Amino acid sequence: MLKQTPLNAIHRAAGARMVDFGGWDMPVNYGSQIGEHHAVRGDAGMFDVSHMRVVDLRGAGARDFLRYALANNVDKLKDPGRALYSCLLTPDGTVIDDLIVYFLGEDFFRIVVNAGTADKDIARFRHLIAERARGLELTPRLDLAMIAVQGPKARAKLWQALPGSEAVSATLKPFTAAVLKSAWGEVFVARTGYTGEDGFEIVLPAPHAGDLWQALVAAGVHPAGLGARDTLRLEAGMNLYGQDMDETVSPLESGLAWTVDLASPRDFAGKAALLAHPPQRQLTGLVLIDRGGVLRAHQIVRTAHGDGEITSGTFSPTLNQSIALARLPVTVQPGDSVKVVVRDKELAARVVKPPFARNGKALVAA
Repeated sequence: MLKQTPLNAIHRAAGARMVDFGGWDMPVNYGSQIGEHHAVRGDAGMFDVSHMRVVDLRGAGARDFLRYALANNVDKLKDPGRALYSCLLTPDGTVIDDLIVYFLGEDFFRIVVNAGTADKDIARFRHLIAERARGLELTPRLDLAMIAVQGPKARAKLWQALPGSEAVSATLKPFTAAVLKSAWGEVFVARTGYTGEDGFEIVLPAPHAGDLWQALVAAGVHPAGLGARDTLRLEAGMNLYGQDMDETVSPLESGLAWTVDLASPRDFAGKAALLAHPPQRQLTGLVLIDRGGVLRAHQIVRTAHGDGEITSGTFSPTLNQSIALARLPVTVQPGDSVKVVVRDKELAARVVKPPFARNGKALVAA
């Protein structure tokens, strides 16, 4: 049996095409994947992301614990509500997951982890707690649902759908969150997302997820599925776990060096392995120049410095061109010409620095 989010019946009633996504029954589109993509870039779209796991960490010493457990440094979180993007690493310095941690109090941090790695994340945290901080309480919040509202009109339409949200979201800065008291209970509103557009990820009691979803539909927010979510995140240069990084690669070879704090003297899980193995590869962007194919994961990339491989590829609706993320030798530079093996043909592509598009605009030439 596939797992279902609290919104499953609503997706099916709306005619969504459902697929097995890592053991979850999820909508891939509601009719037009490209239409959903453009709705997010130009207006406002929403995604059911209730398959992602909210995990609350409480107790004295929570900051000290996360200072060691995460590759990024939670000491950057000074004000309550601030968020930090980080990786959770194996002892060998490879990526268990990329996640967001919110500072809500010295004894209360909220962590949002990926659906496919949630069980591994929780097991890793509990292992580290048993080793270093036995007084901490780690609670997976199975009682909560999450909806992401993204796009240039996301803020105005959220105000219509969620009474009281205007006062909270009007002053909310990017990568911050606030708690709103509502008729549906406590609502956690975070100005974060996975599309390259402004917007919010909203966490609320699961029984009221349908109420918020229908209110957003009434406010003119377009439902969008996994298909548009993938093209949007790739245009924004954002990694997908299991494709662009996993437990076989270092974050330093996955475009995630900015989420790893090697500058401070603190130790963290996986740090010694990262320092012992400087990166030999990098994750960078490609734009296909030749016609005759679409860039896809696992295609070989020929460069003057050695071969690499595409990790994620698609056709970009914003650029009207095929784009990809690829793991290539570190000596490859933006602007270099490379060849991609597409169905036994070598097609020309150009190396670019992601993102490809954000805030409704293309950032690289097609």
